[in-house]
Amino acid sequence: MKPIHTLRRRSIVGAAATAVVTAVVFATIAGPVAATTAHAARTEKLQLRRTSLGKVLVDSGGFTVFRFSKDTGKRNTCLTTSECSTTWPALTTSGTPTAGPGVRASLLSTIRLPSGVRQVTYAGHPLYRYAVASERGETSYAGVRQFGGVWYAVSASGANVR
Repeated sequence: MKPIHTLRRRSIVGAAATAVVTAVVFATIAGPVAATTAHAARTEKLQLRRTSLGKVLVDSGGFTVFRFSKDTGKRNTCLTTSECSTTWPALTTSGTPTAGPGVRASLLSTIRLPSGVRQVTYAGHPLYRYAVASERGETSYAGVRQFGGVWYAVSASGANVR
């Protein structure tokens, strides 16, 4: 009969090996799914959508975009606040953002984030998505006070909407 400490060591090693294999399998399976469900950077086209608050800017997917009252001078301050960018991810683009009907192309621009990714701005304000938004054109988050500032939907003129 083998000593008990040898059996424990083998079961711990076996459990660790199983955990590693499980993690690799999960990463292989979930990797492509996670990449497709995340808001992948692409050339964004801002559009207007009629909502309960009036016409507001939406992203290429039809989801309302927001600006953060705490941002100043084309600067994303959400990045410096713990968990903020998880809840309010930056609206990013891989090319020059474009304007749909009613959206002023002259107000569209980008800023470069520390990661090198470009965030879309409108009327000089960085734009964000609300990570848990489930419906296109949803505006129930407009006027929410969170992470030390207020989150506003944005009108075609660049004004705050709440």
